[in-house]
Amino acid sequence: MDKELIQALKDCKAVKFGDFTLASGRKSTYYIDIKKATSDPGTLKLIASRIVAIIKEQNICVEAIGGVAVGGIPLATAVSLASGLSLVIVRKSLKDYGIGGRFIGDIEGRSLLMVEDVTTTGGSVIEAIRSLRDEGAVVDTVITVVDRDEGARNGLSALDVKLVPLVSASHLLEQ
Repeated sequence: MDKELIQALKDCKAVKFGDFTLASGRKSTYYIDIKKATSDPGTLKLIASRIVAIIKEQNICVEAIGGVAVGGIPLATAVSLASGLSLVIVRKSLKDYGIGGRFIGDIEGRSLLMVEDVTTTGGSVIEAIRSLRDEGAVVDTVITVVDRDEGARNGLSALDVKLVPLVSASHLLEQ
């Protein structure tokens, strides 16, 4: 349990209580707004440093950091800057104008670490991983700032992808 990160998330008002509908469609009495954390330079820097430390501690073999639009982009950018690893941005859908495409950055044959703001069922990152793998990327780890413990670990495990949360929702809410 990372007490410093938990306090930082609370201090930037990333934890809210009320009636919310999550991206997964589920209802919840609390919401974790990591965008509040990513808009706070100190909290964003803390998150990025924690992710870089995990990469080193767990000896994760990675060539680039990926994030899914929109919540994962500031996180992936901060981790890219802190680690010196390339950045890959995954759009939610295929762009059909300009140079087109779904991905920004080189992915074919590269090992990517995906970063997420909050995981519930893992639906958006699972879909992104499938698309990345279809284009030749290797993805076997996702690091999330907060895991709500509502199925993301199992969904990712079914793809042989490991989920590493910085904080679990249960720890965040009990403090």
